[in-house]
Amino acid sequence: MFTSRNSSTLLISLFLSAVLLSSCGSSTEQKQTEAIAADSSEIKTEQKTILFFGNSLTAAYGIDQEDGFAGLTQARMDSLGLNYRVINGGLSGETTAGGLSRLDWFLEDEPTIFVLELGGNDGLRGILPAESKRNLNGIIDKVRAKYPDTKIILAGMQIPPNMGQEYTEEFKSIYPEVASEKNVTLIPFLLENVGGIPELNLPDGIHPTEEGHKIVFETIWPYIESLIN
Repeated sequence: MFTSRNSSTLLISLFLSAVLLSSCGSSTEQKQTEAIAADSSEIKTEQKTILFFGNSLTAAYGIDQEDGFAGLTQARMDSLGLNYRVINGGLSGETTAGGLSRLDWFLEDEPTIFVLELGGNDGLRGILPAESKRNLNGIIDKVRAKYPDTKIILAGMQIPPNMGQEYTEEFKSIYPEVASEKNVTLIPFLLENVGGIPELNLPDGIHPTEEGHKIVFETIWPYIESLIN
């Protein structure tokens, strides 16, 4: 038969056991929470970025961004289960000089792949090709200075011969020259099989339709695919 003293001893023992169990449970929960947080941090760290940096072509002027070639790149990444996010850094009317001046804002996070699509507006405005080339070089240099491991793709551009054949040829040549001098991947002509084809462009004759963007995406994709890992 338990005495009053025995009962007190038993109650104290039960209380201490409950405290210990509670402490163990709390410790286990804390470890589980820390493990989940670590896993989440690891997932976030592993996600890679593709930055499309360009003008209205990148911005998918006249259509929904998700239907432009940058948006289609994200859709392809998602369909393949690849942990990449695509950032659309397109701005309508942008020139190479404007791109160089606003680049820093887009380099807060390291891009795994940087797709440079600028120069078309320079050509339409008659800016000296040498100046456009200097700005493209400056953009590439700035990216590499901050992120040496970033892989860079340069999207080549051509313009109609409105400014004269000599200017048109000189403008066209700056892209292979920059790609060679800076050792970056070159897409010879971004609008291959789209530029100058009325049914694949909006009424302005410059910006691709949704169908046109699908073709542009298929032009771009092999170059991106060769660089992803």
